[in-house]
Amino acid sequence: MQLNQIREILSARVLWGEDHLDREVLSACGSDFMSDVLAYVKNQALLLTGLVNVQVVRTADMTEMNCIVFVRGKVPSESIIQLAAERGIVVMTSPKRMYEACGLLYSNGLRGDCDGND
Repeated sequence: MQLNQIREILSARVLWGEDHLDREVLSACGSDFMSDVLAYVKNQALLLTGLVNVQVVRTADMTEMNCIVFVRGKVPSESIIQLAAERGIVVMTSPKRMYEACGLLYSNGLRGDCDGND
């Protein structure tokens, strides 16, 4: 699934990376606990979170994600967006709650697949 499809499915607004929406996303995870993302997430391409701080970008960078979607309409500060831009990570915001966003993506074919076995 491409990021432009994710934007449509989640009614999201792109905050940075409009020119990277052709990137392919093979899996996703949703969490507000960055320690869980670091401990359990492998080879993910999309992070959905309601946590708005620089640790989100640092975690996404360390786990090689190429997109962060802030749920519940949350909008990160300009410094967070700038850090994501420096790392080449697309940033979006969606009005959907975490549960609904994950469900919509899953029902449209995007899986979690943390260990390669879904």
